[in-house]
Amino acid sequence: MASVLHAQKNKEPKSIISDKVAIKKYHNKEELDRKQKGELLVLYIERIESLVQLMPYIAFATKPGVTMSTLGIPNSNDNRKILDEQFEATDDYLKKNEEFQKRILPYSDTDDLISAILFYEDILKSLHEYSEFH
Repeated sequence: MASVLHAQKNKEPKSIISDKVAIKKYHNKEELDRKQKGELLVLYIERIESLVQLMPYIAFATKPGVTMSTLGIPNSNDNRKILDEQFEATDDYLKKNEEFQKRILPYSDTDDLISAILFYEDILKSLHEYSEFH
């Protein structure tokens, strides 16, 4: 019985965009200026992860919850498989990127780091505005 339930669960349409793309808070320069560099590094990496998990899919959606089925894409085994492979490839990339960032990013200039965080947050805000054009 459990294997039947597991098999049925695997056939449910998956959200194309991960729930992980949402960031908790947008910042302004003054807030970021008050943070320690370690906190800035975490924010920087989080924003990269959100963008990497969102950007390939903006032609479909900019927020979690949209599935292949809601877009009219057949929820076939092949389509679920290729989506799973895409998610796995993205996860692998993000793990390697995080390793790299944690090792190299501490050498970055704090002001440049703050500018990059603000830039990434502006992109994320723009993507939410983009969804309103549909």
